[in-house]
Amino acid sequence: MRLIPLIVAALSLFISGSCFAQEWIEYASRADLFTVNFPGEPKVQSITYTTEYGITLPGHVYSYEDGPNRYSVTAVDYADAPKIHAERSKKCQATGAYPDVCTDHAQADLRGAVVYASWKFFQRDAKVTDYAVYNADRVEGHRLQLTNADGSRTFAVIHMHENRLYMVEGTVPKGAPQPALFQQSLGFIDKEGKRIRYNSVYSNGYPPPPRQR
Repeated sequence: MRLIPLIVAALSLFISGSCFAQEWIEYASRADLFTVNFPGEPKVQSITYTTEYGITLPGHVYSYEDGPNRYSVTAVDYADAPKIHAERSKKCQATGAYPDVCTDHAQADLRGAVVYASWKFFQRDAKVTDYAVYNADRVEGHRLQLTNADGSRTFAVIHMHENRLYMVEGTVPKGAPQPALFQQSLGFIDKEGKRIRYNSVYSNGYPPPPRQR
């Protein structure tokens, strides 16, 4: 396995048959354990994210704007979700409420994170033109394509890896080529910065399959 630094060698993107080449970089986040191609150094913003079952989790948005083109990766850390849900359930039970009212929704929140994130895309002022199962380095996920109200198009992929949710989306103007270099470049790294590739499909919450060597 190769070690991925924070920024690796620049890549060239050729736009739709023209001779224009734009320099891209391979960006890696040690904080959120992913790598992706951006047109340049992204802006990083800390956020909070409300899950399907109403708990608040920390995350980051990595974004870059290149004229009318917009690229972003939102990473949300679900590591503390079981603890937060357990504490909420315990407090609920202390009030004397019926047990079914105080259900611990940790597993549902974790298992449904990709579905819920996909559902949020469906709520946008846009027409969904494609929705499918997808994988990146054999990490399972969802793929969506949307046509927005202004005619621009958004291409998104959503994955869950090691209890971290990733929402990757690129938006381009009407008639422009899809942002394939960005969308298809998502990868996952370990704490040592090594790229993770599995021998079979990875499903979050289950024992991980062996890695490729």
